[in-house]
Amino acid sequence: MTKKREYKDAYPKKTLYIPGPTEVRDDVIDAMCEPMFGHRMDQMTDLYTTIVEDTKEFLGTDNDVIILTGSGTEFWEASTLNLVDENILCTTCGSFSERHANVAERLGKNVDRLEYEWGKAVKPEDVREYLEQSDTDYDVVTCVMNESSTGVRNPIEEIGDVVAEYPDTYFVVDAVSALGGDYVDIDEHNIDVLFASSQKAFAMPPGLAICTVSTDAYERELEKDSASWYGGFQRCIDYYDRKGQTHSTPAIPIMLAYRKQMKHMLDEGHDARDQRHREMAEYTREWANEHFAMFPEEGYESQTVACIENTQGIDVAGTIEQVNEQYDMAFSNGYGSALGEKTFRIGHMGEHDVESIEALTDAIEDVSGL
Repeated sequence: MTKKREYKDAYPKKTLYIPGPTEVRDDVIDAMCEPMFGHRMDQMTDLYTTIVEDTKEFLGTDNDVIILTGSGTEFWEASTLNLVDENILCTTCGSFSERHANVAERLGKNVDRLEYEWGKAVKPEDVREYLEQSDTDYDVVTCVMNESSTGVRNPIEEIGDVVAEYPDTYFVVDAVSALGGDYVDIDEHNIDVLFASSQKAFAMPPGLAICTVSTDAYERELEKDSASWYGGFQRCIDYYDRKGQTHSTPAIPIMLAYRKQMKHMLDEGHDARDQRHREMAEYTREWANEHFAMFPEEGYESQTVACIENTQGIDVAGTIEQVNEQYDMAFSNGYGSALGEKTFRIGHMGEHDVESIEALTDAIEDVSGL
């Protein structure tokens, strides 16, 4: 049985290079300290409409945007309940894409998997072949944009173009650890539902789920007899259209932080933010290939999370601990028992830049004697 461990008044500040949560600006943290107000007051309408419309502007989408209190993975459940009558095809290439399939099974849906070895990417031509040869009419095809367990970035744009050839099939993308740090043209590539979390590349405190919803996906839910209550597209979008608010009480302080950070993101611009993340990813890959090797399939490496193969046989757990203690920096081991000591992961997302990533890699070199 777990025993209580009393939370202390002070802990040493650690610079976060984990796959999320990531570093948050001081003024974004400070924004959470405004006096409390009611979630049905005009002030809330001002706040919520600001963050929704600013998000649409940043992403460059005409699709509806929903921002709810919760993890982005709330929309694993919600999108499945809202769009799937019976059949769903889940492309799986790591822990989080597999978990999406598991959620659908727990909800009683008929789940087929297009499975890949961990470290490999989902291929559009495989999706096309699978759909062409299958006798099943799928309500939804799912794909994770950024499989943070393996550091794979799947080509969701090309996959979306394939799914577009099947007008009765909807395309749902888990972009939890990519959106805000890796540009994607949502409207151009038939992405009906795309969702993310605030604590990853958005560089905000944890606690908010962000979701874009196409008109087709919204109308699809209207045809169904049942849908998610909390994450129902109709419920969320219609309430926003009528009231400019959320249908249930939100985490107001985190939305205040979201407002502040989204202004920073708009000032930087989506293209510039994408370029900064690309530069961090390129630096990290070059460093990894000099000292170790990249775990993902070549050409499909993540722009926000590097998964590095431990070809040197270093003590991953020990190195993480020493870097934490000596440099006050936190990075991550491989995901789960299968990759725990075989790989390690660096989150190069949010407000980091090449210089700050270089500080971490220098620390790893020092501690591991590279």
